[in-house]
Amino acid sequence: MEALKLVPLPTSSPSGVSAPIVTVAADRLVVERLTLLDAGLAAFLGERPAEERAAIVERALRIGLTALQDAGVSVNVDVVRREFEGMLAQTQQTNERAARALEDVLRQNFADGDGKLPRTLEKFLGDRGALRTLVGELFDETKRDSAIGRMRQLLGTYFDGDASKLALLLDPTRMNSPLHQFRTEVSDGFAKLNDRLTAIEAAATARAAERSKSSAKGADFETLLESILAEFARGAGDIVDRTGGEAGDVARSKKGDFVLTVNPQLTRGADLRVVIEAKDRVVSGRLMRDELREAKTNRAAAVGLVVFTPLHAPAGIAPFDVRAGDVYCVLDPEHPEPAALEAALRLARLLALATLRETEVEVDAAAIAGALTGIREQLEVIRRLKTQLTSISGTAKGVSDALDEMRDMIVARVCEAEAELKAVRAAVDSRR
Repeated sequence: MEALKLVPLPTSSPSGVSAPIVTVAADRLVVERLTLLDAGLAAFLGERPAEERAAIVERALRIGLTALQDAGVSVNVDVVRREFEGMLAQTQQTNERAARALEDVLRQNFADGDGKLPRTLEKFLGDRGALRTLVGELFDETKRDSAIGRMRQLLGTYFDGDASKLALLLDPTRMNSPLHQFRTEVSDGFAKLNDRLTAIEAAATARAAERSKSSAKGADFETLLESILAEFARGAGDIVDRTGGEAGDVARSKKGDFVLTVNPQLTRGADLRVVIEAKDRVVSGRLMRDELREAKTNRAAAVGLVVFTPLHAPAGIAPFDVRAGDVYCVLDPEHPEPAALEAALRLARLLALATLRETEVEVDAAAIAGALTGIREQLEVIRRLKTQLTSISGTAKGVSDALDEMRDMIVARVCEAEAELKAVRAAVDSRR
């Protein structure tokens, strides 16, 4: 930008010094040949060091120009204030006139009593207004032509009395009513369902009779028994094999439906087995003992376990019993109780483990014998309680609870004997 030079008129000061030249650029101000005649200011500046005098003069010039600029702005602000006050007064007068006009209009339209809106509302909504008169005529119960009278007549036609249209529509005994067809369809459906259920029941009865005469029923009982035995074996580390269709050690003999091989960790590697027979037919005590003896020989087992169905079990063995060194158990295929079978199987395993002879440490035969004696005593108590249950019906619940308690005590005895065998095995391992 080109510098703007302000050159005062060619006048000379009284001392003959030439006039200063002031140059104004975009962002700067240059003063040349400026001389100020003032003794006091000269003395003040003379007291300052020479290197600070230029900065002091520049500061003085800046302060002076700023003061002059603020003085001009103050003058302009006073003018603006006077103009604003005049405009504010005019605006206030205009607002007062508008407020008075608005108040007059509102009073004409909304004033109580005299306003247009209250008069109009009173005409239509008042006590004697058009709306009240219209509603009164519509809902006057004394007039048949009123709306409420017509509605009463119409509803009475459809809902009042046995001859109403709704009663005729909902009567299933009327030939043309919608519910008559529904009633017919429901009756036919139930008749077909009854025929179907009768046929299914007859077929089930026939199949049950046929299965009771064949080996299929026994196969079903063995399948149920296999699933329960397999579940127990998985938890105990034993192995269960279904051997009813395989010949054993005795020539052409298939005695022994299942063989449970005890966990080798409990037998120190010895092959210890329990043979299991499933019986869903009546077998005499002597024949059962002979069959268990042959089954143990055929499957090289130490102990035998026979599981009867409730209909074919000998008297006095429910839920399980020990006879001639073998375990007898009852399992209902319709309502199986795995806990009873598990207790009987654990008892059979315990009897099999008691047949082992440890070479490195003597088995505490007294402890095991005591546990077995306790088990037999509890079984004897169960037999007596069952006899009491069948003869005294009034004490049935108490006897049943006592049976459950005896069963729990038997399981506890089995656990004690198993713990004794584990302690013996731990002693053998520690000596090695």
